[in-house]
This record gives sequence, structure tokens and C-alpha cells, in this order.
Amino acid sequence: MDFVLEPLADYACHTGEGPLYHPTENAVYWTDIPNGRLFRYKLETGEHEAFEIGRPVGGFTLQEDGDLLLFMDQGAIALWSPGAELDYLIEEISEELESRFNDVMADTQGRVYCGTMPTARRAGRLYRLNLEGTITKLLEGIGCSNGMGFTPDRKFLYYTDSTARKIYRFTYVAATGELKRQRAFVVTEEGGGVPDGMTVDSQGNLWSTRWDGSCLVGYTPQGREFARIPFPVKKVSSVTFGGPNYDQMFVTTAGGHQKETDGALAGALFRLTIPGVTGVPEYVSRVGL
Repeated sequence: MDFVLEPLADYACHTGEGPLYHPTENAVYWTDIPNGRLFRYKLETGEHEAFEIGRPVGGFTLQEDGDLLLFMDQGAIALWSPGAELDYLIEEISEELESRFNDVMADTQGRVYCGTMPTARRAGRLYRLNLEGTITKLLEGIGCSNGMGFTPDRKFLYYTDSTARKIYRFTYVAATGELKRQRAFVVTEEGGGVPDGMTVDSQGNLWSTRWDGSCLVGYTPQGREFARIPFPVKKVSSVTFGGPNYDQMFVTTAGGHQKETDGALAGALFRLTIPGVTGVPEYVSRVGL
């Protein structure tokens, strides 16, 4: 498979994650989770910058009004835009005071699916943040809540548990936000890293990054591997489509604090282009609007 892979910005992220394209700004945002920083790369000029948030940001969505909705440690959720202060919608979730959010995604109605990390005493969870700002627990017993994506017909939702090395598929009920009929869609091989962030392209193919696996893996809608794109770093953490035509893939990596073992470009943001492969816009959140 022909492809072009290029580094765009190297902030040596400890855990670079959550890339998301902002179409109004023609820019990509991403986060360095434990260091509490967000970054923005402007596609037209190649300029990029960092923003200090001051606490871990495990993921974020783009709100319909252009703000970002940040999902942080202790269950905190806040609105933010460059130059603004955090505007908290939820200051904490009592059951998540020792945890943090990890990977989130808006649905067709503007709700947000948001996973949390495990703690020493219990496994992780998946929640749904509803439009009015309430939160609903959907799943428990998750090893490491990770990447999500919809099938093109929006009938199914993919959800990754990295610890289990599985990508699940659920029936998605748009009217209520319910997830039903869980089944394992992909079970990844041992020794090749674990599945982390993911996205779905316009043809319904699933693209899953590999933490400690140095690659991005493509699967058909039937779950068959058809592509494996190598990266010059160990920890490939997440991927999204962007650009005006959604023909560019933006891929975050981790390990910037240990480049000697994880690669000279560990922690950088990469751009990947594959001829004929395009994505679709992500849904925006509408929480509190």
C-alpha cells in the first residue's frame, strides 16, 4: 500500500492523544494527557502552539458552537477555547476521584461517550454524557477504555478495551444513546502492541493504532486486516481524519519522555496520507447548548 508519512510537530508528548480536526479553524487539536497541555496545528500555515490547561486532559470533543469540551481527571468536564478559562459543567464524579477520562466521542445527537481509566481498586468504565449535562454509566469492568467510532450507517459503534486487546461492536440506538448487543469485532494478536485510539473511514474500514506496536492497522468492515502502516516510534496512540477534504490522517504518538527507547520522534504528531482513503467529519457535542 502506498502512503506518505510525515512528522508535523514534536512536543515530545509523554502521552500524545485525542487528535481532532476543527473544520472552522482548519486546524488539528491534540493533548498530552498527564502534562495537562493542548496543542493546535494550523493546516494552512503549518504554525503550531501549546496551551497550558493545568490538569490532565484525557480527551475532548468539538462543541457545536466551536468551543472544546474537555474531559479531565476526577471526572471533571469543562468548556474551553484558546485564551479562555475553564468553564466547568461537572467539577467531579465521586466514583472517579482516583481516575481520569481516557478517549471520548460525540454521537449523532450531540451526547458524548466517555471512558475512564482503571484504579488500583477497580476496573475502568464507560459513561454517556447527556445533552442536559447528566451522566449515565454504561459499562463497568473495562481494562483500559479507549478508541471509538461509528460505522458509516451509524447503526453500530466500535469501542476498544486495550487491556483485553479487543475492539467491540455494539448496536447503537440513536434515539436514546443506548448501546446493545456487545460482541468482539477484532481480537488483536499478542506481542504486537495493544489497540489504542481508532477511527472509521468513509468506506467503513476501521483504523486502529497500536500502543507499543509501532503501527496503524486497517480492518475491513468484516474485521479482516488489510493494511499495516509502520511508524518510527513504539507508541502509536490515536488517529483522526481531517483537512477540508478529510483526506489526511492525523496520528498522535507517545513516549516523548523516553525517546532513547521509543524513537527519536516519539511524542510527535504525524500526518499520514493514503491515496483513495478519506474520512468523514466527526460529530460535534451539544452538551449544555
